[in-house]
Amino acid sequence: MAETGAARSGEFLEFIRRSARELRNGEAIPKTLDHWKDLRTTVRKNLVQAIGLSTDKPGPVPVRKIREQKRDGYRIEHLVLRTIRTGDGWIEMPANAYVPEVSPGNAKRMPAVLCVHGHWSGAKQDPVVQSRCIGLAKLGFFVLAVDAFGAGERGLKTGLGEYHGEMVAATLWPTGTLLCGIQVQENMRAVDYLQTRPEVDPERLGVTGTSGGGNQTIYAGALDERLKCVVPVCSVGNYQAYLGAACCMCELVPGVLTFADQWQVLGLVAPRALMVINATRDAVQFSVREAKKSIAGARPVFELYDRSDAIRHVPVNSGHDYNQPMREAMYGWMTRHLKGIGDGSPIPEPKLKPEDREAVRVWPKSSRPRTHISLPQYARQLAGEAMKKQVEPVHAEHWESEVEWRVAHLKRLCRVPGKKTDGGKVQVTKSGESVTLQLEVESGITVTTRWRPGGESSPGLALVLDLDGAMSAVKSPEYTGTLKAGWDVAVVELRATGSLAPKGNRVRRALDHNSSQWAMWIGRPLITQWVSDIRRALDGLGKLVYKGRLPKVRAVGRGGAGPLAVVAAAIDSRIGEVHTHGAPVSVVTDQPYGDGPIGTLIPGSLKTVGDLPQWMSLLAPRPLRVVNPATAGGKPLGADAARRELKHTLATYRVMKAAKSLSIEAGS
Repeated sequence: MAETGAARSGEFLEFIRRSARELRNGEAIPKTLDHWKDLRTTVRKNLVQAIGLSTDKPGPVPVRKIREQKRDGYRIEHLVLRTIRTGDGWIEMPANAYVPEVSPGNAKRMPAVLCVHGHWSGAKQDPVVQSRCIGLAKLGFFVLAVDAFGAGERGLKTGLGEYHGEMVAATLWPTGTLLCGIQVQENMRAVDYLQTRPEVDPERLGVTGTSGGGNQTIYAGALDERLKCVVPVCSVGNYQAYLGAACCMCELVPGVLTFADQWQVLGLVAPRALMVINATRDAVQFSVREAKKSIAGARPVFELYDRSDAIRHVPVNSGHDYNQPMREAMYGWMTRHLKGIGDGSPIPEPKLKPEDREAVRVWPKSSRPRTHISLPQYARQLAGEAMKKQVEPVHAEHWESEVEWRVAHLKRLCRVPGKKTDGGKVQVTKSGESVTLQLEVESGITVTTRWRPGGESSPGLALVLDLDGAMSAVKSPEYTGTLKAGWDVAVVELRATGSLAPKGNRVRRALDHNSSQWAMWIGRPLITQWVSDIRRALDGLGKLVYKGRLPKVRAVGRGGAGPLAVVAAAIDSRIGEVHTHGAPVSVVTDQPYGDGPIGTLIPGSLKTVGDLPQWMSLLAPRPLRVVNPATAGGKPLGADAARRELKHTLATYRVMKAAKSLSIEAGS
């Protein structure tokens, strides 16, 4: 049986890694071009769906020029591209165009390169990004450098240096449109714009970026065939190497390991040109060793097109960067494949000097338009569109039919692959009247449940859930109050929580940042795994403590565990009632989420089972008590605001003739 406490902190990661290996076990590299083309179609379709790319079709790009700066051998045009149409405006992307000087009479169109930045605080203004833009311009390439959504000049505030990950980008998850998908769509709009420039040859376009910008390069290059030369830097490894790392939300592709590893995505670039540049002293997920695995898979795909010379791997002895040797390797590759000159060997960099970051901004200081739409604001707009389909029930039969498919959808999400939840190893330990059960939920995952009896005439079993861990649950007023009221009480040490949380799990405000992302890579959101833990705990308690006669069960969800209690009850009818305390009653917000978990978020849930009020409606007519409800950002809601948020739940309980079974207890 597994150890307890901190000694088991690596258990969840090992489980995730093993699951990933099993998902990709036995996949074969295609032997024929027809085989690859069939696989290519499937991978591309699944990738588009996973990142929530709303359109990959070309479209017009409204653009306005803010100003222009003359430089030695080139000029910088400060532009604003309108990339995505919203309900009441546009998503606007600031961009710098580096336009080479052209000698009089030379009207020849030039190749162009889209430069996307990584997680440098200055975004497109950062010296690391400016350097490659200036170098390319001096070598005769038209360059467009853009700020990614939520970064650079596109943060919540006007200053540079904001990070668009963790609780900012998490607001997109429920909409099904991931930050990665928005980046691809916006980069495609940038390509649309490049093709309209009179100086640019629309058939000779490339893309490059490093770190998070390298990931953008991978996906834009994979999905936009107009990009003829693709150079990701310090970003290629393989998806299984991401498991164990702390990566930005913009790098996440939910469920990708259920249909591909990174070599297939790189293969989508074939037969166009691909150069992968890695640093020898980089994080494991971007390491030379892991990149070689993906290159080894992608290279045969290029060979199927007789394009073995169109893929090259360049390790550079350095740390995570886009330094001069990396830039010079990129210059040579772009020159060969976009100009038809040379053999792709490095080209010496022209003399260049990046400028002060503030000097090259499109919107200096606080000049950004007030109409600017932030990332969470756009998430709210997407949520509003998705929620238009979520109408209040008008009669019981209407809702009963809705419940059937919604619960079936949740059950599919919560299914344990290849193993029923009522099997596995069990260990029982008694201490006085209290009982501790260690239950194997699935191979490699053991859940500890601690049960304590209540009064002689206990009304039932209260299962207290807390995503800070079982010990936090035991110390809570909900635990002590329920026990004092005579209930039997149990707490479950859910996987990847409390003492079972992986080391370094928290990133900034996101309590379970890493474990939530790792779960997403294998297509099993944490909340769905936690539901399995709860169901297995109930199996064990029913069989080993209550001798086959499980009493009335109340699930008590504290804070972020409130949505978990609701979903567990929706799926498992053994849970007869639910109490939530200080829990959010919506995932929709136009501000970043506050401190807390993200493991209860399900990508695209607003398009299927709805928002949290719809989740709660699934419990009708069972008793539901909502105590001290909170916003998606964690702020307490007053009574009137809470009732407005829970309008769907109130309507459902009314049509199910169970209005008295729903209690909302909020401050005035």
